[in-house]
Amino acid sequence: MRILIDIGHPGHVHFFKNFISEMKSKGHEILVIAKRKEVTYELLRAYRIPYVPYITHHKGILGKVGTYAIVIKKIYSICRTFKPDIALGIADFYLAQVCRALGIRCYIFDDTEHSKVEIALYKPFATRIITPACFMKNLGKKQVRYNGFHELAYLHPNYFSPDPTVLKQLGVKEREYFVLRFVAWGAAHDVGKSGLSYADKYKIIEILKKRGKVFISSEKPLPRGMEGYRMAIPPEQMHDALYFTRMVISEGGTTATEAAVLGVPTVHITPTAKFSGVHNELKRYELKFFFNNLNEAKPTIEMMLKKQDIREIWQKKRAKLLKDKIDVTKWVMNFVES
Repeated sequence: MRILIDIGHPGHVHFFKNFISEMKSKGHEILVIAKRKEVTYELLRAYRIPYVPYITHHKGILGKVGTYAIVIKKIYSICRTFKPDIALGIADFYLAQVCRALGIRCYIFDDTEHSKVEIALYKPFATRIITPACFMKNLGKKQVRYNGFHELAYLHPNYFSPDPTVLKQLGVKEREYFVLRFVAWGAAHDVGKSGLSYADKYKIIEILKKRGKVFISSEKPLPRGMEGYRMAIPPEQMHDALYFTRMVISEGGTTATEAAVLGVPTVHITPTAKFSGVHNELKRYELKFFFNNLNEAKPTIEMMLKKQDIREIWQKKRAKLLKDKIDVTKWVMNFVES
């Protein structure tokens, strides 16, 4: 089978990387095409995944409108040359539209209910729309649900084993540091929304640095006073750093979900989490808690800091989650081959 995969975000690399290696081992031919966004190309190289770069990611709705014709033309040309039997993407309306025009099966994965623009643009054209079972929207007869999350495609124990050498690189011991994740709020589904103010970010640092070292992962440049907290490790080691940390506080949904799935105490500060089935599901497992702002989150942060055995409690919750959920990569392989 000839399979085309379009990568538009670093998280997409993680989602597909095990699928790619497993399907290649079974004799399938795979072509990966990729947009430049943050560390996408660095991750593809780190995982030794050959790829065809074709455009730089543009932020927001205006950025997508401005490059729409260019992206469509490039994907169309690639598809005409490669002639895939099936194409896979995540919330990828460009791919869905090209595949419909060329009569190619196209499976679109999505876990973000409030991505209204993207959903409207891929839904009429995708062959199948694949979502977690907890997805809060009914997308009609094309929708197929699976009992898991995107993050379990790469953080399931069948694929992920934390590497403790990251602790030496960070100069810390296990559970003696904190990870903060700040995002750029530049995606199309972020229009009209904003995150933590710089004042609130400094407040979080002041609360945490009394208890351990603070590291920041950020999509955008940090002010001079925060730059010293930036986490300086290769992007492929981020999940190792998340696994061994004491707590994660994140604006971004992907990092918050990754930490929760790893059994790390997680506070997610964003006005959009309540609209997400994945975030609500993880809240039901009490693996992470989400809040609209820092004032709402502060009591929970302080409670987590006081609990001495919190990591053991969270690991038990993680074990329950893993017992209930599936190996997502294996499920996707079976679905694509069926």
